[in-house]
Amino acid sequence: MWRLVDLKNQRTTSPIRQFCRGKRRNLLAFSAFVLCLFLADSSCGLMAEEGGRQFDGSWDLTLVGTPRNLPSWINVSNVNGKLKLTFVGVTDHATWMKDAKVVQGELTFVSPKGEEGFDYDTTYTFRRVGEGLEGSAKNSAQNWSIVGKRAPSLAGDTVSRWGDPIKLFDGNDFSGWRFSDPPSIHWKIENGNLVSTGHGAEIITLARFNNFKLHLEFNAAPASNSGVFLRGRYEVQIETDSVAEPPSHHTGGVYGYLDPVPEQPRIADKWQALDITFEGRTVTVVQNGITVIQHKIIPGITGGALDSDEGAPGPIYLQGSEKGRVAYRNIVITPGKE
Repeated sequence: MWRLVDLKNQRTTSPIRQFCRGKRRNLLAFSAFVLCLFLADSSCGLMAEEGGRQFDGSWDLTLVGTPRNLPSWINVSNVNGKLKLTFVGVTDHATWMKDAKVVQGELTFVSPKGEEGFDYDTTYTFRRVGEGLEGSAKNSAQNWSIVGKRAPSLAGDTVSRWGDPIKLFDGNDFSGWRFSDPPSIHWKIENGNLVSTGHGAEIITLARFNNFKLHLEFNAAPASNSGVFLRGRYEVQIETDSVAEPPSHHTGGVYGYLDPVPEQPRIADKWQALDITFEGRTVTVVQNGITVIQHKIIPGITGGALDSDEGAPGPIYLQGSEKGRVAYRNIVITPGKE
């Protein structure tokens, strides 16, 4: 027969009470364990955010060294809690750095040899200092200090009125232009055309521009490569040798960023036209009357940039350091009025 028992006042511990107390202790212990895991996970997440999010965004970088300073650029983001870093070095295109990490408040990654301008693995290290970045780039041959500032958005930089067209090349001489490396000039004037024979200097306007419309005509021989640099920082590609490379490396594309769509046939030894409108970061490219890039944003500088000062006006430059023969004519720029 069952009896009701006052367990509160009963001094003797019954098996049922022992079982209940054990269950409660186990539940409390388990709850404490779960809470510790939650706090640890939250702490790790906070550390990751504090360690990585301070670098989020795009940064214009300058490698300070000899014989000259070198431009570079990075974009840092966190995707699903993982650090993602895109890098533009002295040469080549925007490249994802898969080993980028933040350790004890320092952002670091290694650019493999043969990529982005150097013949050696190069280690980049950054830390936040005030509103900017400071750091270094080191390899077995050289060591640079780095300063970085946030890249400007340029979102509101648009043109309401256009100025008068300016002819940049008169067909007679190099007036209004300079060369990046005068001892290796491989440019000539031939039948009123500006001609690069390849593997030489870049040719750069003395005048600097902000927003503009640019018209030019080009003729590229087989297996040739050149490009038009806007403000000296962003390359619109010209080539007859890059069929195996990504679409952004093809004629009309913005190197490493924007594909020409629809891509036009690759034609050698024929005059073609480019019309480029550039306002802030927004570019439109028309090749032979067909729009191949329509009002797209260029995220950052491309390899081969003269500098990384994206907020400043810059020159037009035509690439002469790549291979092959490329001729230019009818180079006319229409600046935007400030």
